[in-house]
Amino acid sequence: MTQPQFEDRPWSAACDRNRDPILDVLRVAFVDRRDVLEIGSGTGQHAAHFAAGLPHLRWHSSDRAENLPGIRQWLDGASLPDTPPPRVLDVDGPWPDRRFDALFSANTLHILSWPQVQRVFERLPSILMADAVVAIYGPFNIDGQATSRSNAEFDAVLRARAAHMGLRDVGAVDTLARTAGLDLADDIAMPANNRLLIWRTRVLPPANTKPA
Repeated sequence: MTQPQFEDRPWSAACDRNRDPILDVLRVAFVDRRDVLEIGSGTGQHAAHFAAGLPHLRWHSSDRAENLPGIRQWLDGASLPDTPPPRVLDVDGPWPDRRFDALFSANTLHILSWPQVQRVFERLPSILMADAVVAIYGPFNIDGQATSRSNAEFDAVLRARAAHMGLRDVGAVDTLARTAGLDLADDIAMPANNRLLIWRTRVLPPANTKPA
């Protein structure tokens, strides 16, 4: 796939390939959501596409400071009403001082170091509302094993590029999510051996509820 004529906007072929299958899932998972924080918006393609396809949402994009100009170009080009300016969010730095009822991230966990992945989930309780939905997309291992030859090869490429990178295991990530008060609601197989994991905030019984 060759890059379309988008002037000087950053562009990812993978975003073009996966955006519609992801959107199909988010239309269901985020049907009753209002404010979504996207962690690691990258080029900004997903933010523009999902905000257009989910007009009932306010789509809050975020990334490290150096990526914000490209994200702004995509959002400006889309001219959508509910896309606030992208915010700086480095997982090692300050996090938003407000709460969201949904969170989305794509192809980020295998780029972050494992301590950074842990930090993401440690911070979620401070930014999520009580009835939040969390959706994370990307390639994952299952029970310590790659789900395909292409994923095993991709994992090797990542680890050769930087020792801290690598595909994460669904079980290990779910353990972090459960510690953060999230329950796995769905694990959806996606094209190209990717997965879309959906968690929901754990609903606790009222404090005065007595066991039957």
